[in-house]
Amino acid sequence: MARVTIDDITIEVPDGTTILNAARMIGGDVVPPAMCYYSSLKTSGGYCRTCIVKVEQGSEKDPRPMPKPVASCRTTVMDGMVVRNITSPEVLEARAGVVEFLLANHPLDCPVCDQAGECHLQDLGYQHGKAETRYEFPRREFEKIDIGDKIQLHMTRCILCYRCVKVADQLTPSRVHGVLNRGDVGEISTYIQHAIDNEMSGNIIDVCPVGALTDKTFRFKSRVWFTKPVDAHRDCPTCSGKVRLWYKGDEVLRVTGRKDEFGEVIKNEDGSTAWVCNSCRFDHKKTSDWVIEGPSKVQRDSVIGANHYLHEVKFETQLAQKFLEAGQRAELGEGFLNPNNV
Repeated sequence: MARVTIDDITIEVPDGTTILNAARMIGGDVVPPAMCYYSSLKTSGGYCRTCIVKVEQGSEKDPRPMPKPVASCRTTVMDGMVVRNITSPEVLEARAGVVEFLLANHPLDCPVCDQAGECHLQDLGYQHGKAETRYEFPRREFEKIDIGDKIQLHMTRCILCYRCVKVADQLTPSRVHGVLNRGDVGEISTYIQHAIDNEMSGNIIDVCPVGALTDKTFRFKSRVWFTKPVDAHRDCPTCSGKVRLWYKGDEVLRVTGRKDEFGEVIKNEDGSTAWVCNSCRFDHKKTSDWVIEGPSKVQRDSVIGANHYLHEVKFETQLAQKFLEAGQRAELGEGFLNPNNV
């Protein structure tokens, strides 16, 4: 075990744990953002640099600081290490610069992008005051192409995080797409215009952190905050069958993998990742196809939960009004508006 301190919070983690995963064990605001790292994908991370942190003390044996910010997803902890993330102005300034570089060629088309409301780059842009750009030169532009009968690639939005390539390498029997060319002309594409056609290809949609890879069956049907996410499962011979159904009224608009608080597909009980096959994702969009488990847990600060929590606030306000109208005395303390306490 190694003892590491991140933003003045000390935790013991197994040897070989990265700084990013140690921060995730702590949770909360001390967790650095990650656009390219994905715990289920081997060799992912180290591309986007949004997870950079400052190492004030390398270890107890060698307390010298590291000379520059390091990628927390690729740097393992050492016993006695001291790390600064949100408590370091230097890190926040450097991360803001990284975000601005990511947005240099990324179109600010959030109003028409299906990823809006779920886009990690959109969140980072607003968090670091980069909702507008200083970039004045022509941006890279690509034509939208269909790389499968259900998947569309909008390369103009791509930040080259390599997640989709890792999925194809490690999850599918044969990979027909990857990064072509190098440098500022690098792009994700299929080889000789081949179409991606395998049973697990839809997972590249789930791992894409921006709106570069989208579900053609869901495009422009609804904003995500107008839908209601519900966890469900079915007996599937190909995958885990654990999915998230996105309802609008009684209609299932799309099916995705269930994601955790870090935007990654959840793990099964045996530790494997609950990837979703194309049959579950595209061919089963009726409620009768699934065993409904209940509403998905949505983070309160997520735009997806805006309407759902607004409904709860209205209910609680109406409940309080009924108490007042009945002339009953009540202290407006913590928990008073909780329906479970009535």
